Parts: sequence; structure tokens; C-alpha cells
Amino acid sequence: MEKNYNEIADRYELVYDLHTHTTYSHGKGSVEDNVRMAFDKGLEYIAISDHGPGHLFYGVNRNEFVNMRNDIERMNVKYPKMHVKMSVEANIIKGGNGLDIRPEEFEEFDFVIAGYHYGLFGCDCMRNWMWNKGFRAGEESLRRSNTEMVIKALRQNDISILTHPGDKGPFDIKAIAEVCAETDTLMEINTWHGHMTKEEIEIAAQAEGVSFIISSDAHTPDRVGDFRDGVIRAAQAGLDLKRIVNIREKA
Repeated sequence: MEKNYNEIADRYELVYDLHTHTTYSHGKGSVEDNVRMAFDKGLEYIAISDHGPGHLFYGVNRNEFVNMRNDIERMNVKYPKMHVKMSVEANIIKGGNGLDIRPEEFEEFDFVIAGYHYGLFGCDCMRNWMWNKGFRAGEESLRRSNTEMVIKALRQNDISILTHPGDKGPFDIKAIAEVCAETDTLMEINTWHGHMTKEEIEIAAQAEGVSFIISSDAHTPDRVGDFRDGVIRAAQAGLDLKRIVNIREKA
């Protein structure tokens, strides 16, 4: 009998959403807008994880870190049943420590998540953009370069979540998953970007010890807590849903 994946998703609820954006970077709502939506949807935790400061178009201003922290602490007082955390979605790059968040800046955040994006220098943005548009010359060398860049960032930094692996270029998902298991980094199933895909989840799941997390990557408050498509993709991939750390079966 064919599985009904919508029925599978119906059996689960999201406990926390650790990848959301606000007007401090590329989002459309305030910190409180996101927190209120998380509260209304019954989440226990939410993280504000605006884009890292290296992004040329919508990275958070480093001078705003203090204001972000103040906003988040006010939310923890106003919504005592919620746990509101301050994070940042650092951008993975080739230089330095492999991120646009400096090692000494990690203490500004409760934890750091990271992913690959366009809009930065030093990370083959143009080559990856062209690959995404169908220009596949040099694909294998680009895949090696991208994969080495991600692995370097994972090994040199305490990254809690690798965001939307496989998005915006060719990557060796199996090699990255093995390092995520080694570094205790969660691999994100992102309900906005569509990565990880069903096929990418199947590949990553082969790495013993790697765990997954579903995130909304909300850029508008209404998307905070969006998770169903992530459960469906994971179930279609045959993933043991117990490996997803932030969902649970409804009582």
C-alpha cells in the first residue's frame, strides 16, 4: 500500500524553529513579530538568526548585535513560556576561518548556524550562480571546491546547524554529512529553499551518527514554524524520523 505522507506529517508537531530572519537583515518582521508567531503556534523555542554581516546586500550590521541581544532579552521577559535565542546565519567563505563571523564574535551569540549564499566575495559566487542557471562546465572541480570550503568551515568553527545543504551549487553531500557527524553539526531540512531534497536526505542519512533539523528559514513572520514539507520529504527519503531533533509525535 502506498504511504500517505500527509498523514505521516499530521502525526508530528514542531518543537522549535532555530532559523528565522527579521528586519535586522533580510526579514520583513521584527523580533517580536517572529516570537509572537512562534508563541501562537505553540513552539517552545525560537532563534533569531539573521544573515551574517559579510553579505553585500542584506547582512546584519555588526553594530546592531547589542540591539538584537536587547530585543531578545526583552522577549524572554515578555514571553516567559518561550525560550528566545540569539543566533546568526553566518556565510561560508573560503578565507580566514571559513565564515564571515570572526572567532572572537562567537561569544555574541547563543549558537551559530551557517550556510552557503551568493552575494559575497571569495566563495565562487559567480561560478555557482552560472552552474545553477545550467552552465555546467567544470562541474566536478566546482563540486570539489565547494565541498572543501564547507568542510573547512565545519572543522574550524563550532557550527550548530548547516543550513540548506546542497543549495546554490554542486556539493558532495555524503562527504559533508560525514563531517557533520564528526563535528556534531545538524543538517537542515529547509522548508523554504527545498534543500535538502529527498535525494540529498537519502545520501546524507548514510552517514552514521548525523542528525537532522527542520527549519522554516522564515523571512516573514507568518512562515515561522513551517515544517510539514520537511517531514514529508524526510519520510519520502525513508529517514528514521527520530533522527530529526526538533519534531515529536503528537500526544
